[in-house]
Amino acid sequence: MVAALDSLIVFVVGALVGGIGIHIGALVLSDARSYEHAVWTAVIGALAWLVASVLFGWLPLLGTVLTYLAYLGVIKWRYRGGWITAAGIALVGWLAASVVLSLLAAVGLGGFSALGVPGA
Repeated sequence: MVAALDSLIVFVVGALVGGIGIHIGALVLSDARSYEHAVWTAVIGALAWLVASVLFGWLPLLGTVLTYLAYLGVIKWRYRGGWITAAGIALVGWLAASVVLSLLAAVGLGGFSALGVPGA
């Protein structure tokens, strides 16, 4: 029971941090909607990443590219703009989520990742 609760907490914190990153990216580069919209984008993006990774992750280099394109496709679908805007939102989102995760680690809450923000 405790492990399930821990997993749920990590999932929720990860989604909230991922949502912060995507929301900041959208504020800077697109038609930022609500923070809730960004959190759902993070969750959907994480699911797209997972599915693409399972299907294509075994392919050297191409698997990584296809997985990242699936993630960018979710951002492109959820926010106005093209592929370049989606990549910009992802980059700003990664930077913002990395800062938030660093701040959490500085106050002793390390070990989290940003759900829906690859590499953070």
